[in-house]
Amino acid sequence: MTDVTDAMTTLFGHRPDGSHLLLAALILASTVALVATAAFHTRRAGRHSSDPPPKDPGTSDPRPKEATGLPAAGTGRGETVLWRMRTTVRDAPGSLAALCLVIARLRIDILTLQTHPLAQGTVDEFLLRAPASLPSQELTRQIEAAGGTATWIERADTHDLVDTPTRVLSLATRTALDAAELPLALRQLLGRCTIHSLPAVSVTGRPTGQSAPVEGVLEETVMRLRDPSGGVISVERPYLPFTPTEFARARALVELDARLGPRVPRSADILTLPEGNEITVRRADRSDLAAARAMHDRCSPDTLGLRYHGPVGDADRYLHHLLSPRFGRTLAVQTASGKLVALGHLLWDGDETEVALLVEDDWQRRGIGSELLARLVQLAREAGCDSVYAVTQSRNTGMVAAMRALGLPLDYQIEEGTLVITARLSTSAAQPAGATTEQAARPVDERTVRPSGPAEGARR
Repeated sequence: MTDVTDAMTTLFGHRPDGSHLLLAALILASTVALVATAAFHTRRAGRHSSDPPPKDPGTSDPRPKEATGLPAAGTGRGETVLWRMRTTVRDAPGSLAALCLVIARLRIDILTLQTHPLAQGTVDEFLLRAPASLPSQELTRQIEAAGGTATWIERADTHDLVDTPTRVLSLATRTALDAAELPLALRQLLGRCTIHSLPAVSVTGRPTGQSAPVEGVLEETVMRLRDPSGGVISVERPYLPFTPTEFARARALVELDARLGPRVPRSADILTLPEGNEITVRRADRSDLAAARAMHDRCSPDTLGLRYHGPVGDADRYLHHLLSPRFGRTLAVQTASGKLVALGHLLWDGDETEVALLVEDDWQRRGIGSELLARLVQLAREAGCDSVYAVTQSRNTGMVAAMRALGLPLDYQIEEGTLVITARLSTSAAQPAGATTEQAARPVDERTVRPSGPAEGARR
């Protein structure tokens, strides 16, 4: 700085206005020096801003790491996993803070938190991002040491990142558009659970005695809700009791379904068969009961026997059951004149899924059954089903061939004289079963639905 000042004095001090120029030069030189100094310190600070603060050599955790059970500093900076965790704490100040302190010390991020008040205590539900190296057993042990009880934990995925109000509104919208969405909406709302739709009257016309009060019933791991279409919707989750908050949300979805009444999307696909005839594939429901009954009357006893594995005593009752959105989904095939010639059912049998086909005799061996089966399998895959099964007889070569044409791993089993073919579904999209049809028009606006109850002809 002294050298700069001397140079400025020599340069400007001997000019007529030297005093003024000298003063200006001194100010300029001082400013440059200050800016340079500030820039140096800024670069130095920025170079180390992301580093952890240096550890004071005079301080340390008095407990050995083996005693704390906590990961060392820096753990969790690599791969992470998502966990859903639920635990019950006392309804007292500081209970939640104690849990959060343990979670923070384990280097875990809390992504979402819900609280479910109970008569005694509060259920706290977390969505956590934790180090992959942290065992779930250690997390559970630490939470329980901090005051949590009845702790439950399972792996989560990115779908759980959607906040609860948004998810509930989305499920309500889907339910409003399609009555068949109610069982799926309940399953997605409540997590891993088994849903059964128990009708008030069986397919043989006998009262089942199934009923529930309007307000429903909650019994720890089971909730029973009155089905708007008659009977009861039973939801079971043995591994985790339902909370009053979950019960209220489920009851609200059922009430929405009851207020809106029967409804089904009316979009369809127009397909061209190899011989040039056009057919329409669309959703079917109980409004198609008369057309489906007329198709049954045109089918031969042998065709009906292969479908129902025996004589059909009262087709009206069977069809009333099968066409209900509570027991699955039904696709119908109709001709250009509007005549119904085939039905394909995706039926919910507890936690399993059955596919069943009925094609009128005059329309068999034209690729209609294969087309329906491929679509049903796709619906099952989109619903998250691990497998589908078909119950038939070994002489039903058409159904056996259609299942084989899916290109999926198959298991065969004989049960009480019937053949059960189970197809294991992969994550890839289902492929049409052969080039037997050609799509000529609008895409189907289909959604998927979880199984809600047993169906006629399902495995026992």
